[in-house]
Amino acid sequence: MDHFLKPRNMGVIKDPSGQAIVGNPRCGDVMKFYIKVGKDIKKGEYLKDVKFQTLGCGAAIATSSMITVLVKGKPLKEAEKVTKKAIAEALGGLPAIKMHCSVLADEGLKKAIENYRKKS
Repeated sequence: MDHFLKPRNMGVIKDPSGQAIVGNPRCGDVMKFYIKVGKDIKKGEYLKDVKFQTLGCGAAIATSSMITVLVKGKPLKEAEKVTKKAIAEALGGLPAIKMHCSVLADEGLKKAIENYRKKS
């Protein structure tokens, strides 16, 4: 509930390294993710910043917020390993009917990273 009432990292990144939009036509949830990739000698390529805009239910907003918290500052390869299950668990669980929200958040982040890789 906390990530729904006080979402973290909500907003837009100007000139993002990568971005993606995902949605679920059945429920109407739409998520847009923006990433800014940094380069570090030790970490390699990492997520310097991650932001999102979500139009949807409370679970959609909460899962979007949580994935940004889980991956911000992480190397890209580590960020790509975050799963829908990890997102749901970090939120203290999701009802089965809302698990599609964690699937969308996971898919959105991975597509933003894929978008970055295609551009670089």
